[in-house]
Formats: sequence, structure tokens, C-alpha cells
Amino acid sequence: MPPGAPQPQQMPERQPIPGVKNLVAVASGKGGVGKTTVAVNLALALSKLGHKVGLLDADVYGPNVPIMLGTTQEPLATMDKRIIPIDVAGLKMLSMGLLNPGDKPMIWRGPMLHSVITQFLRSAQWGELDHLIIDLPPGTGDVQLTLIQTVAVTGAVVVTTPSTVALADVRKAIEMFRQVNVEVLGVVENMSTFTCPHCAKPIDIFGHGEGAKTAQAYGVPILGEIEIDPRIRIGGDTGKPVALQGENAIGAKSLYDLARAVTTRLDQLSGTPSGPSVQID
Repeated sequence: MPPGAPQPQQMPERQPIPGVKNLVAVASGKGGVGKTTVAVNLALALSKLGHKVGLLDADVYGPNVPIMLGTTQEPLATMDKRIIPIDVAGLKMLSMGLLNPGDKPMIWRGPMLHSVITQFLRSAQWGELDHLIIDLPPGTGDVQLTLIQTVAVTGAVVVTTPSTVALADVRKAIEMFRQVNVEVLGVVENMSTFTCPHCAKPIDIFGHGEGAKTAQAYGVPILGEIEIDPRIRIGGDTGKPVALQGENAIGAKSLYDLARAVTTRLDQLSGTPSGPSVQID
């Protein structure tokens, strides 16, 4: 390692969540790159491919997962005060947006964030899952550190757009995970290109291919490039994500390709196939 380079931090021993095979964090260096859209559709695609999947919305300041999944159902608690994630669209899901609905903002400092994230991770009945997808807030702050210090994260998926500003921040996210010894599964370039509905030619509104270049520079895979498609945005706004409609739905193929790329990386890390827990007909 070159002189002056940041040294990986010595972290306390991190325990897995009982019953959860893989814990995958979906992160971004900055907001507005479609991280939650990617997290929700990734979780749904994995579920549709036959995996048992949970989705934890850890973006406590902007918990938009309930909107994207079209639910306001409040989670219940057991007699011993354990949280029961709700079942929606084939997923087990928890979000602060279900506990604090409406427009009231969360004005919390670090210790309070640490407490709620720890509760969501340790005091929830996740049951047996192949994958628990965690939608993190943008940046490299308290929630990210709490997650990393609390549980054994299998790997992180870093979401970016091709723009220079987004890429500058995604590099910081990659470095953060490396410093705390969390494997970066790869980079996803969201809003990668747009196909003109009139001439069918690709238009690179935010640029194209820069996510792959950044991934290559850091020695991590590019997991996928997700196009700009109004149906992806409409699906999230209406609580009907495109991945929920199956792989053949318009706009869904790249998201299913991403899900397969993630499971391939997880297989490589574990040395054993992380195939579905149920048989797909």
C-alpha cells in the first residue's frame, strides 16, 4: 500500500443476522442517482427469480420504499417486543416510513440513528432469507457506520449515474467500504442511456460508460447499466415497480440482469451457489 494511503480500519467482530444468508447494502455517494429505485427493483427481481428476500429501508431521512411498494401497512410487534416485518409483493420489508408516515421530518442525531438501525437489524423477525437488501442513505455518514459496525455485511452495491459529479462521490463510497473491510460487489450505472421513442436511437443524456470506467479503475465489476425509461419512474411513483411485472416487462430486463450479476458475485465470494431456496417451475 502506498505511503499515506488510508489504512483499513480495525472493526469489532461483526455477527451475522440469524437466518439471513447474504446481507447486501445498496449505497451511493450522493443523492438523486436512483439508489432506492435500484434497491427496490433488485429485491423484487431476486424474489421473482425464486430467492427469499427481505428489504430494509435504512434511509431514515428519506424513507421512500413504502411509496415505491405502494403500502402504508404498519409493522406489528411480538410479546417480547420484536418487530415483525410486513409482507409486501413477496418481500419482507421494514421502513421508518411505516412507523413515521406523512410529511413530518426525522430530525435525529447519531445515537438515535444507531438505536433504530440496530433495532431494525437485531430486533426484527426476518426469518430465513437468502438475501436481505438494505437501502442506505446517500453518503458516508452515521447510518452506514452503524450498519458496518453492527452486522456482517456480505457486500455492497454502489449506484451512480454517468455524470462527473456523481462519479466523484461514488469513489468516496467505494473507499469507505474498503476502509472498513466490506467487499464491494460492484457498481451500477443508473440512468445510463435513453432510447428516443421516435428514432429509436440512444441518447446519452447524462453521459454513458463512465460507471464502467470507474469500476475498472477500482478493480470492481460493473454489475449493470440501467436505462432511462419513464416506465421505471412511473412504476416507483405508483407503487408498482417494473420488476414486479416480471422479466419480460418493458424496462425490467436490465434490472433482472443486475439481480443475476449480484448473485453471481455472491457465489464467487462464498464459493457455493446462492441459488433460490424454492424450486422455480
